[in-house]
Amino acid sequence: MKIQESAENYLETILVLSQRQGYVRSIDIANELSFSKPSVSVAMKNLRQSELITVNDEGHISLTPSGLAIAAKVYERHTLLSDMLISLGVNPTVAAEDACRIEHVISDESFQALKSYLHSVRLKK
Repeated sequence: MKIQESAENYLETILVLSQRQGYVRSIDIANELSFSKPSVSVAMKNLRQSELITVNDEGHISLTPSGLAIAAKVYERHTLLSDMLISLGVNPTVAAEDACRIEHVISDESFQALKSYLHSVRLKK
């Protein structure tokens, strides 16, 4: 399933927030991303309709299995790309911003090749 970059960012944010604090509400997402509450509300409605998240009676947001798969994939890309750029001497803030852009456009083939290469380089150290 191909989804928009913005949806991937929301799913990744839900994953990160749930790991950090155990639960996620729309206000948490709005604060984390510096987005308006109405914008986040619309996005959550779309993700719910796409069956990528669920929202319980208390307003806590959870990833569905398909939402979690997408979020985990994007987060893995972000983490690896960010760490790689930092190891090359890029400022951590710039590395995180660049990784956020790259993670959405890099092909699965290129990412897997990069991941394999970095793994082999780390084994040699």
